Amino acid sequence: MADSEPVAVVCIGMAGSGKTTFMQRINAHLHAQREPPYVINLDPAVLTVPFESNIDIRDSVNYKEVMKQYNLGPNGGILTSLNLFSTKVDQILKLLEKRTGPDPENPGKKIIKNVLVDTPGQIEVFVWSASGQILLESLASTFPTVIAYIIDTPRTASTSTFMSNMLYACSILYKTKLPMILVFNKTDIKDASFAKEWMTDFEAFQAALAGDEAANAFGGVEGEGSGSGYMSSLLNSMSLMLEEFYAHLSVVGVSSMTGQGVDDFFAAVREKADEFRRDYRPELERKRKERESQKHKLREKELDKMMKGMSMGSGGGRRTDKLPQPPRDDDDDEEDEEDEDMEDEGAEDYADVDDEYDREGLQARYAAAMEASADSTMDEASFAKYIHMQRKG
Repeated sequence: MADSEPVAVVCIGMAGSGKTTFMQRINAHLHAQREPPYVINLDPAVLTVPFESNIDIRDSVNYKEVMKQYNLGPNGGILTSLNLFSTKVDQILKLLEKRTGPDPENPGKKIIKNVLVDTPGQIEVFVWSASGQILLESLASTFPTVIAYIIDTPRTASTSTFMSNMLYACSILYKTKLPMILVFNKTDIKDASFAKEWMTDFEAFQAALAGDEAANAFGGVEGEGSGSGYMSSLLNSMSLMLEEFYAHLSVVGVSSMTGQGVDDFFAAVREKADEFRRDYRPELERKRKERESQKHKLREKELDKMMKGMSMGSGGGRRTDKLPQPPRDDDDDEEDEEDEDMEDEGAEDYADVDDEYDREGLQARYAAAMEASADSTMDEASFAKYIHMQRKG
């Protein structure tokens, strides 16, 4: 059952990292394996994509009209488009469940095993927005979901840009709380072996850091070879901090142009899908149960407040406030004593009423009234009628 469960791969990467080309490559690879994926495009600003999308945000939201109507810039237009599209997340999940599940009427239908999701190049617009969180959590609640973080390998050759990419990947991992694969793209231009070495061998990164510092890669006086001591110290500290982070990542080198490393990528996807089922799904279930428990407690609290309010108002509108009385003569003492006796009797009567209309008794009578009127198809079983019946009684 777990092996046949479809896996959602969400591709995230900076603009220019080759994310869309990578999507095209893995899509073509799955078609060649006779396992066509279900493709979702979440980039509303892209003009054309080199693959066919089953669900395209551009079919539902007009990016240019959103910018025009709401007077927004490019990033604001993308964010607002995603917000509008996220209101249809229930329809998206229904389509995915229909396409990835067996069809009793058509037993021979090919079941989709992979869902590919392309996201905007503006990472922060998707990852740190409410709409992106809704879409990711909705996918993760239905399918094993894996994040593929696409990195431009040639631009990551220096220690500073490499560390910047690692910090970005770290922030995405802890924001989404989903399994992640680091995909070093464009390996046909530059091999990704240096990056894998830096992630597994601390001394190798220290040697590369010393080389960059000697070459004045961090600034400094030309010819002295000292560079910026602050930058070198910072990168050194961050490399130590990220050592534990590297241990939870899968690293794959891929060339979107030649197709090299795609098989390794899907092997990593299967590994991370198993990790999702083993480690991440129980945590998601626990959080879901906590949210449901909090909602239940909130409903109970609101019901308790409502019952207390009804109990206070069911005594015929008794007022407990005492207005100031005008001064009286000593001759009125007998009348005052009689009034006090009457107030004491009234207080006892009201105490009996309060006991009668306590919260538990009120709940029991409310439930009995609802059961007695359960067969009625009219609105006579409404809450208003119940209040009216109580007042008549």
